[in-house]
This record gives sequence, structure tokens and C-alpha cells, in this order.
Amino acid sequence: MQTFRSILHGPFTGWHMLTLMVLFFGTIISVNATMAYFAGSSWSGLIVKNTYVASQKFDEDVARVEAMKARGWTSGLKVDHDAVKYSLANALGTPVVTDHVTVAFSRPVGEEQDRLIELRAHEDGSYSAGHDLASGQWLVKVTAMKDSAVVYTDVKRIIIAAEMETK
Repeated sequence: MQTFRSILHGPFTGWHMLTLMVLFFGTIISVNATMAYFAGSSWSGLIVKNTYVASQKFDEDVARVEAMKARGWTSGLKVDHDAVKYSLANALGTPVVTDHVTVAFSRPVGEEQDRLIELRAHEDGSYSAGHDLASGQWLVKVTAMKDSAVVYTDVKRIIIAAEMETK
């Protein structure tokens, strides 16, 4: 069995200690610098640019959502591997006719895959479009507009399952 002294090929000196200290602290500093770089260059986590302005509009947003809920309208969103389908009906179950419906897809942890998809209207009152979204978790905001005014907004968190190959 080799002894520590035989590995060093001589006595343990100040140069050996200096080398150990430089390697130890160099490792810590390089790991911290790498983590700081990735923290600064990745997604900031901000959803709105100015949180104060957003907080001032919060009560308006809550009132608008409560008014939408009071109408008794219902919506249905279905997202599968290649298509988005949406339906909107009033309290009587009759489809609501809108000028256009947009669906904003965003990832909870980044902006690079965000998509805005405009849905096409069908005769039965539903809306649909194809998509090329990756599987995983998405935040979805559906906006239905009529005469340049928002008539309904729907926000959901969904998971698009990975498509399984069958043989």
C-alpha cells in the first residue's frame, strides 16, 4: 500500500498546500460563475413588464371575469397531438358567434416556444386549427372577439401528452 508521502515523491510542502487551495477554491468559484451565467442568461420569470401597472388593473380584470361567469357561458377546449378545437356556448347552449378566436400557448418556464394560433370558425359554431406544439405542460389563453371587443376569455393549464408509436 502506497503512503501519502510516496505519492507526493517527497515531503508535503507549502506548494502542495497552495495547489490544493487553488484547486478547491477554483472549483467553487467556477461552479458559482457557471451558475450565475445560466441564471442571468435564461428566462427571467417575469410575466408582465411592470407589476405595478398590472396590479392597478387587477380589480378591472377580476370584475370582467366575474361578469363573464355571470353570463353562464360554457366553453370547451380540446388539444390533441396536431389540432386545437374550441367551442363556446351561451347559457341556453346555443353556440356563440364571434369574429375570431385566438389561442395563445406559452410554456410556464420560458418564452422561446410561445405560439399564437388563430382558429377557423365552422358551421356548427366550433373553432379549430392545426398546431405543431411539443408535448408537455402549457398555459393556454383563449380570446374570443366580436366587433373588436373581447367577449370571452378562457385561461387553462393543459398537458399535451407525447404521441406513442404503435407497431
